[in-house]
Amino acid sequence: MPSDRDRNDRDRNESRRGGNNYGGGNGGRGGALPRSQETNVRALSVLDEILESTDPIDPNYQYLLLLRHQLEIDERQFLEAQEAIEKYDEAYTKLTQPANRVAVFLSKNEDGTANVAMGDNDWYTNVDPNVDLDALQAGTRVKLNEAMAVVGDLGPAQNGQIVKVAEALADGRLRIGGDMQGMNTRVVVRGEALKDAAIKTGAEVRMEPNFRVALETFPAKETQDYFLDAVTEIPWEKVGGQQEAIAVIKDAIELPLLYPELYERFGKRPLKGILLYGPPGCGKTLIGKATAYNITREYKSRTKRDVKEYFMYINGPKILNMWLGESERQVREIFSTAREKAKEGYLVFIFIDEAESILRTRSSGRFTNISNTVVPQFCAEMDGLVSLENVVVMLTSNRPDYIDPAVLRPERIDRKVKVVRPDRQSTKDILAIYLHKDLPLDYKLVDEQGGPEKARQILIDKTTDLIWSKTHETEFIEVYLRNGSVDTLYWKDLVSGALLTSLVERAKDYAIKRSIDVKSTKEGVSWEDLERAVRTEYKENEIFPKTDNLEDWLKLLDYEPENVVRLNPITPKKGSQVTRRNVI
Repeated sequence: MPSDRDRNDRDRNESRRGGNNYGGGNGGRGGALPRSQETNVRALSVLDEILESTDPIDPNYQYLLLLRHQLEIDERQFLEAQEAIEKYDEAYTKLTQPANRVAVFLSKNEDGTANVAMGDNDWYTNVDPNVDLDALQAGTRVKLNEAMAVVGDLGPAQNGQIVKVAEALADGRLRIGGDMQGMNTRVVVRGEALKDAAIKTGAEVRMEPNFRVALETFPAKETQDYFLDAVTEIPWEKVGGQQEAIAVIKDAIELPLLYPELYERFGKRPLKGILLYGPPGCGKTLIGKATAYNITREYKSRTKRDVKEYFMYINGPKILNMWLGESERQVREIFSTAREKAKEGYLVFIFIDEAESILRTRSSGRFTNISNTVVPQFCAEMDGLVSLENVVVMLTSNRPDYIDPAVLRPERIDRKVKVVRPDRQSTKDILAIYLHKDLPLDYKLVDEQGGPEKARQILIDKTTDLIWSKTHETEFIEVYLRNGSVDTLYWKDLVSGALLTSLVERAKDYAIKRSIDVKSTKEGVSWEDLERAVRTEYKENEIFPKTDNLEDWLKLLDYEPENVVRLNPITPKKGSQVTRRNVI
């Protein structure tokens, strides 16, 4: 068993070993020690010497060991407190330092300085020698200190708004349009990645947050809102009842393209614009698409060149925008695209539907509308098409009287073609298009007539006779004229290509439902289906707009408002009885 003396010697040696952790003047930490720590180290050394000279059996020996242990605890607590203070000082120093500003680098100067920008402010500033000025590129974000000197490279911005290019300038700069709230048109420079990029009008670029440098490009989007590249096969034979309008279009558009040498000989320039106007549903849009298809086909045949049409379908209301300058920018973009495609060899057709919505007569005075700026832009673009031979502009409108006269003047819109309602023969022609030879017909009727062709002709004739009959049932409206006469209008006076198409589709629906009910695949369109479709079509579609504006009604009826006093729509009742409602 170890004696008390042996145990005391062991405790003293352990204390000495522990004391050595604080010996050597650095407490095991290296470097100079704080004065308080040096004091503790000297105290521990003195205490160790006292312990060396003290007999372990001395009653004070245990008190000396306890004192040494307490000094060690104090030393550890002191070090922990000192470390906490150092962390606090470091955090305090960081938090009280002034914030660095973030700018965008534009270019470097020969004297080693840099041009930077923050928002709309430019700065000519020094560069920290530790920053590699040659590595900085236009559009790179840089860090500025209090003296506005460049002290850090933050790299290019990864975010930023997308804007459209209004024009790519000859010197490489870009003019971007104001298509965002609060942003005006401005000129910006290209970032390093876009130095050699081919950027066209209408393309989109990503801007750095200061809107000074374009960093990234996206190809122009040719959406269906603006463009309809592929035109359906619509030969002139599928456009029923508009022979006069088609003849005018051929003379105005087709001949200059097919015989340019004759026009050059007579010093006559090709026409650039044509207006199709008339009641709704009479085929204005159909004629526009048919024009693109047929003229391109004729041009290919005559020139033996693989020429393609580029049909740009623009719906008027869709390009209206509440932001200042946006609608004008879209008009510029449309014509810019047309010029580019024309230079590539396309036959370009700019087809603007519902033209009165964007080219409305300009107003004056205190309250103005968007047409006050869109119309001049459109006229300027039309004037810029003079040098191009393969671009045609076609407008359609139900209300041509609403279109600004500056648009409709010669050398802009040179021809005005009225698309009229179908007459009796045209009604048959249109029905023949939709009651085509591939349409299943009532097998009973086919058997009775000895073949589908005769049965088809019977359906066309009977449907036309019903629509064009003048009976009490087909009376629609009475027009009281200023000269004292009264005109009674019938179903025939309100027929249109859209209405004929719709009633044939209704008849198909009836035949399909009947086939489902009787579980037979032999059913086809019958006279009863067409008769029911005609009556339902005129019953459901009252034709007239829900308004008490006499002028709107009369334009649908092809009457001049100044010649009419009032209208009385006629409501059919049982049998031949009718009632007349004095609405206007």
